[in-house]
Amino acid sequence: MLLDTTLLSRIQFGFTISFHILFPAFSIGLVLFIATMESIWLKTKNPLYLSICKFWTKVFALTFGMGVVSGVVMEFQLGTNWAGFTQAVGGVLGPLFTYEVMTAFFIEAGFLGVMLFGWDRVGPKLHYLATLLVVIGTTLSAYWIMSANTWMQHPVGYKQVNGVFKVADWMQVVFNPATFPRFIHMLLASYIAAGFVICSVSAYYLLQNRFVTFAKTCFSFTWWVLLVLIPLQIYVGDVTGVQVHANQPLKTAAMEGIWETQAGAPLVLFAIPDQKNQLNHWEVSIPHGAALFNTHQWNGILTGLKTVPIQNQPNVMPVFFGFRVMVGMGLLMLLQSIIAIYLRWKKRLYDTRWFLMSAVLSAPLGFIALWCGWITAEMGRQPWIVYGVLKTADAVSTVSLRDVMISFALIFIVYGIIFGYFYFYFLHKTLHKGPSDIKEQEEPHQPFQYMPSSFVEHK
Repeated sequence: MLLDTTLLSRIQFGFTISFHILFPAFSIGLVLFIATMESIWLKTKNPLYLSICKFWTKVFALTFGMGVVSGVVMEFQLGTNWAGFTQAVGGVLGPLFTYEVMTAFFIEAGFLGVMLFGWDRVGPKLHYLATLLVVIGTTLSAYWIMSANTWMQHPVGYKQVNGVFKVADWMQVVFNPATFPRFIHMLLASYIAAGFVICSVSAYYLLQNRFVTFAKTCFSFTWWVLLVLIPLQIYVGDVTGVQVHANQPLKTAAMEGIWETQAGAPLVLFAIPDQKNQLNHWEVSIPHGAALFNTHQWNGILTGLKTVPIQNQPNVMPVFFGFRVMVGMGLLMLLQSIIAIYLRWKKRLYDTRWFLMSAVLSAPLGFIALWCGWITAEMGRQPWIVYGVLKTADAVSTVSLRDVMISFALIFIVYGIIFGYFYFYFLHKTLHKGPSDIKEQEEPHQPFQYMPSSFVEHK
């Protein structure tokens, strides 16, 4: 594959969005956790939950700021690298991004200051309201972005005039039926990713025997939530997969490694896809599995990649393995949450060293799954930037390869400095310092029972 302006622009955009997506996703999940802890604090008046809120609010402020910084770079790239895209679809996606700013980002920005700095300046209920509004703002923001992306995956409610897309029905664009399962799937992915970071930090404190009650409360609560969210995510993922097969059959074919159109297609557990020769090497499969999962029928028909010329097929290798890594991470996280609840039942959750160490290492699992999900969704759409109607090669700017290489190099350097400092500050300053209003050795390391009655025990 030759490196040209289109390919390098795609790589550059993929690089920037891979960094950016971490921060909004973490923020969406973390602010909901903060709001939940704040509601418990309001109910119990237990200062422990207030300490939890204040500590994770500092982390939220850092990630929110980095999300804004990294998002600005992507907006510039739409003009510098993808002028053909913005010219063609600006009439559809431009208003969606405007709605995102006006109805979502303004809410976040407007009440974020109260949430961050209003602990001693406004009443508890007003502060809680500000936190809830930030939750609503982040959720609305995710919906508008997902609505725009879903339109690119499954364009509806539009008309084309001289190669320019115009909206024919705003209800179809905004409430695209493909948006809702993808939106819920993304929200759950964000909640799960944030949950594993919270568990990782809590496990680190338990291993260090620091902030013990603080860590036990976060650790136990989050594992209970994850045990509910992960199976729910698997169900929503199944709903999304069926919809993808209906709207983008070639993406499903790439995900499943299906080359020939067939009824009762097997579930390929492992293979090495060979796109040049249009076949799989070393295939290990389960008969009828792919048909059952994607159509919910034993002999459901899956469209094969060979139904279109090779130049109109997505790049199978990253889509095929990206999908399997995503599913593998999901199953690994489910297994870990089941083990956590088992240890909780055995009253060994807080002193099983091997599990605490595995929890510390599990911090990136949710983000890896999220990354691979986006790789599957975006690369599986290729060679179309708007599925079926606008090819990626027709959307790139008329700039030289040299210009793209220079801009990519500058972005790489700047991101290395900014995000390197962020991770240093986050890991070595904020996390190491911990909750500033709690003593490090506030009690012996005894198992903490997180049950409704624990509210009374803490009081």
